Amino acid sequence: MRLKDKVAIVTGAASGFGEGIAKRYAEEGAKVVIADINDKDGERVVEEIRAASGAAEYCHTDVSRGAHVKAAVECATGRFGGLDIMVNNAGWAYSNRSSLEVSEEEFDKLFAVNVKSIYLATLHAVPVFRAQGRGGVMLNIASTAAVRPRPNLTWYNATKGAAVNITKSLSLELAPDKIRVCAINPVIGETGLMETFMGMPDTPENRKKFLATIPLGRFSTPLDIANAALFLASDEAAFLTGVCLEVDGGRCV
Repeated sequence: MRLKDKVAIVTGAASGFGEGIAKRYAEEGAKVVIADINDKDGERVVEEIRAASGAAEYCHTDVSRGAHVKAAVECATGRFGGLDIMVNNAGWAYSNRSSLEVSEEEFDKLFAVNVKSIYLATLHAVPVFRAQGRGGVMLNIASTAAVRPRPNLTWYNATKGAAVNITKSLSLELAPDKIRVCAINPVIGETGLMETFMGMPDTPENRKKFLATIPLGRFSTPLDIANAALFLASDEAAFLTGVCLEVDGGRCV
């Protein structure tokens, strides 16, 4: 097992990419904290992992609040005895539309969920990594929006550009502590946010417009992102840090 006896926190793990990552990690031997604001689905993911003989706990977590992120880290260390992997996956987006139509409240929420969350994870996870003396992995789920942005998602694109820049800068800052920091840039995927990113009804005809921009001809799936997240968190990637991996079917080429 590639993550045997590792302890991971995955934010936004009650659905979508986060759920896929959490389940894949558990399959490979990790003990996983499901950190989300969706209690019903968060508990469902825990039960499904346990039913498959995995180890998981749920922690209600608003990633924009320091006390909540601190509690998720304490859940990992208290329940499982440590922390090896911090996956910052939780994210939010407004519906695809003119940048002049995004409200100040939406802008603030966007940066709180997509950017401040990484700051808070750094504040609370890195001291644990350092105290354990064995390094650790921080993995940020950014987006192809950071590399090849689509119009009418400008402020969202900016948050993902920040996530990539933070990843690269932190990777240098934390390298002396053997803490690796990487990111994944997914292309639009089959998750609950698909229609939000499209800015139009999720119909076969509208899907064709977006599929035409992806050379491999399909959307990303939670398993695609989970497999990349597994590799980057595993010892197989021990010499990789600062990497921002496009999982995009060729979208950013």
